Amino acid sequence: MRLTPDSLAAVQEELARAGYDGWLLYDFRGCNPIARALAGVSGHITRRFLVWVPVTGVPVAVTHAIEQGIWSDWPSQWHRERYSAWWELEEHVARLVGGKRLAMEYSAGDAVPYLDLVPAGFLELVRRSAAAVFSSGDLVSRFYAVWSAADLASHRRAAARLSEIAKDTLRFAAERARSGRPAAEHELQARIVEAFGRVGLEYGDPPIVAVGANAANPHYSPSGERPQLVTRGNVLLVDLWAREPGGVYADQTWMAAMGPPGDLAIDVWEAVREARDAALALLRDRIASGTPVRGSEVDDASRAVIKARGFGDYFTHRTGHSIDPREIHGSGPNLDNLETREERLLLPGVGFSVEPGIYLPGQLGVRSEVNAWVGEKELIVTPDDYQRELPVL
Repeated sequence: MRLTPDSLAAVQEELARAGYDGWLLYDFRGCNPIARALAGVSGHITRRFLVWVPVTGVPVAVTHAIEQGIWSDWPSQWHRERYSAWWELEEHVARLVGGKRLAMEYSAGDAVPYLDLVPAGFLELVRRSAAAVFSSGDLVSRFYAVWSAADLASHRRAAARLSEIAKDTLRFAAERARSGRPAAEHELQARIVEAFGRVGLEYGDPPIVAVGANAANPHYSPSGERPQLVTRGNVLLVDLWAREPGGVYADQTWMAAMGPPGDLAIDVWEAVREARDAALALLRDRIASGTPVRGSEVDDASRAVIKARGFGDYFTHRTGHSIDPREIHGSGPNLDNLETREERLLLPGVGFSVEPGIYLPGQLGVRSEVNAWVGEKELIVTPDDYQRELPVL
């Protein structure tokens, strides 16, 4: 995840394969976390810096004169140059990249905003030197978003724990409904959070628990001030995400019917399940055959199922988001051809969610979410026991 003398050869091999003269990393005040991570710098950086990674030779870091301490870990065999004045920085840019073909964290037309991190003004400065700029998308996937073996192992452990917590939550909701003392959404949310702590998982935002029409809001948040009881006759959605400290997130959505579901709930669930399975089938077929696949193609395959079932207007988000080693909504490729034009390949080692959903305002919402990781010849889906049917509790 960090550019080092040991990883440099692999980066330069990819640059040569893509036909680039180098990779230019740029950051100002945290606008490009990818550049910071690959450069191996952290802390309070208030001035612009850039790192030039040439296809041959050693990298060059251009840093401000008053911020040298932060770069103390920069490899001694690589070059480091200073600037103080703006014209000095511009001279460095022209000398390093003038007339070259280079990759940057840039996406033409903002097609992939998660990758479009370089300010337009700096892009103009680079192009002023007659440089040709291309997207670093597949480089970011390969050297920033891929999971290590330890990452995959931590994800699978977290996924197994989330599965058990989700199923326990659904059982508890059913028991309370049968007893005549139905639980409120926020009580179930608190139960999940308590379980995270008990099994040693950490999370950012709290999980989503939504019943009936509340689940038609994909980002619903339950509230004790507006308690909603989980009663018989409703469909319940539980969306939860967590990780081991320092590990990779698992992110799942589970559904259940509190008592026999109506025809509409069954139709919506089946459409969502088939859309999820269509995405997984395409991924498995392409990966097994060694055929490249892009996130946009997977989104198209999933979305086509829901459109064919008559619910196309109610699938209002992408099919899945990147999960990288740092973030639950990562910088790798998404499964998306709706919100963005996801042009990046799903390279071996990247992970993501697969979560089609249908949201009928005022009626119900259904989502089924699993996670997937791309191996060399196989797709690993978590959790192992992901939902195949809508349980009636």
